[in-house]
Amino acid sequence: MKSVYCIGELLIDFVAENQGSDLSKAKEFSKKAGGAPANVACAIAKLGGESKFIGCLGNDPFGNFLLQILQDNNVDISLAQRSKTFTTLAFVSIANDGERDFVFSRGADKELEYDPQVRKNFKENVVHLGAATALLGGPLEKAYGRYFFDALTENSFISFDPNFRNDLWKDEEDLFIKKCLPFIEKSHLCKFSLEEAQLLSGEKELTAACKVLHDIGAQIITITLGGDGTFLSTSSLKKTIPSITVIPVDTTGAGDAFIGCLLYQIAELYNPFQIFENETLLEDMVKKANIAGAITTTNFGAITSLPNKEQVFHS
Repeated sequence: MKSVYCIGELLIDFVAENQGSDLSKAKEFSKKAGGAPANVACAIAKLGGESKFIGCLGNDPFGNFLLQILQDNNVDISLAQRSKTFTTLAFVSIANDGERDFVFSRGADKELEYDPQVRKNFKENVVHLGAATALLGGPLEKAYGRYFFDALTENSFISFDPNFRNDLWKDEEDLFIKKCLPFIEKSHLCKFSLEEAQLLSGEKELTAACKVLHDIGAQIITITLGGDGTFLSTSSLKKTIPSITVIPVDTTGAGDAFIGCLLYQIAELYNPFQIFENETLLEDMVKKANIAGAITTTNFGAITSLPNKEQVFHS
């Protein structure tokens, strides 16, 4: 099995309790571990895979809490960094249908420094880049770009998820698109939400959006559609893969569970690049990943709701 290196933010989600989607009315919050790349790392490890987290968090009690969560979920944290800057926080509201809204207080995640010693570890492994905060400037963005280059030169299988957050890119969507383009161009697998696919392509219709994204360079595209499943697009395949029916209570981490499960299966292959030669296998992998995403929505909190191997592969 290949190792999966997950690069990006690890933060505290303060989830507003019992007030729907209006954060201004919230009086009680629950502390949860969050950050899309960290969620992906935990999703992979919980299924029995080998995941390693690369990111920065504060040298404070919240940072200690987050590292302990990763360790408890069998994620390798040997490449995580600590900073004097306070751990990044996100305040999350959840509407009745499980959809979320975010307000961020950025901190230590932006302080990640590039480590040239990591490059050799990428060789022929899997590298996942989650971009929620990674393209906002500072040391993190520089390190992110250099790790991306390392993954390309070390023959890694590269996965990219833009993790667009409105609160972080208000009135700067064009800059976000521009910064995502190199990653879309060179990554082997791109995971988008419907909103992200439409924003990055400038097209509303799915096949038209995928054509634009393929023309940029994306090879395998997955567009998660919530309860409607996932639209899978390659150079020769355009198909919606259905999901299972659940009653969602919190969609936090569903996309991360999806891509984590998909990467877990790809990392199990002797050669991850063989996925380009077997569309039937790829479809089956996406079907299993849909199950992982759906199960995650049935409980509150991303990491605590991630399914295990038995739930996904023997359900």
